[in-house]
Amino acid sequence: MPTISAKGQSMPESPIRKLVPYAEAAEKAGKKVLYLNIGQPDIATPQVALDAIKNMDRKVIEYSHSAGFASYRNGLADYYKSVGIDVEASEILVTTGGSEALIFGFLSCFNPGDEVIIPEPFYANYNGFTNIAGVKITPVTAKIEKGFALPDIEDFEKLITDKTKGIVICNPGNPTGYLYSKEELEELAKIVQKHDLYLFADEVYREFCYDGAKPYSVMNLKGIEQNTILIDSVSKRYSMCGARVGALISRNKELISTALKFAQARLSPPTLAQIASEAALKTPQSYFDEVIEEYVDRRDILVDGLNEIEGVFCPKPKGAFYCVAKFPVDSTEKFCQWLLEEFDYNGKTVMMAPASGFYATKGLGKDEARIAYVLEKSALKDAVECLREALKVYPGRVEVPSTAAERSI
Repeated sequence: MPTISAKGQSMPESPIRKLVPYAEAAEKAGKKVLYLNIGQPDIATPQVALDAIKNMDRKVIEYSHSAGFASYRNGLADYYKSVGIDVEASEILVTTGGSEALIFGFLSCFNPGDEVIIPEPFYANYNGFTNIAGVKITPVTAKIEKGFALPDIEDFEKLITDKTKGIVICNPGNPTGYLYSKEELEELAKIVQKHDLYLFADEVYREFCYDGAKPYSVMNLKGIEQNTILIDSVSKRYSMCGARVGALISRNKELISTALKFAQARLSPPTLAQIASEAALKTPQSYFDEVIEEYVDRRDILVDGLNEIEGVFCPKPKGAFYCVAKFPVDSTEKFCQWLLEEFDYNGKTVMMAPASGFYATKGLGKDEARIAYVLEKSALKDAVECLREALKVYPGRVEVPSTAAERSI
């Protein structure tokens, strides 16, 4: 029997999806599973995007340009200008989701054996993307006690070697929901400039910022214009996760032309999804206003509810629709599986993503879980109540002293 490749064997499984068989078994047993493990919003896709597909008048579903339809790239450039990011259509490469944008970017910027620094916890699939590119992740740890703020620049400096070629951030963050300030990003820019590193910024949650907070794009950092790469996607902005349309954006023309060669090898991004995505650019601001108001309500129900449970601590995020909570348990890997296999409250149980899969440092996050507040408000209230009751009877509960500093974040 032939063997599987070393790269295939080293490819990590998703911590977000690996509990799916237990959830399926729970549903077969008659339980209602509240899926808070994955960032699949229940928010309606803008009607203008759905209508573009329904009313499409084409005889052939043709290839687009490998960089994406010119009309869509021009529309994207106008969109970015409208949010204060001055880029041209020639600096945009349309990709099959933000995932492909990251893969093309890593393959274009890094050699096998190079290292990238990423604040942890980070989006778990970064592990897979770097694996594909043969790149090693060097983690710098953000602390839950500090609300997952950007680690001190000195912490980054200590990790830089002759193999370090880049830094990757997500802003607002997945899994933490933390929003980096302009000041934090300017500090990061100093170290990028000093060591001539690439700076990748995954900004797919830009529209979802709360409490008056405003996102600041790395594309507006001075002095590192040729070093910055913006990763974007329609998945969350327009609740179009299944469209699989993203973008890689950079003012570095050599980088864009290099990434285009990888894009040519896969021919083109999906035509139908680009049609919907281009139409989605016409989404009225009222749509986002309503969505943000809804997410703020959901966040407050979930995060405030979690912090009212004895022994639980959850910083309040200022963006995206995720939070990371610390639980008074021996292991959230065990706790999350136990919730699905052995527990229900009024016929309901909760599915979360154990946070250890979002850390690169072994042993971190073992008492944390990522929760996506992507369900309607009554379901989130039920989820909080389920978790409250579950912690009363979970056999692996441990006593963890809470601190005033934690509660004040």
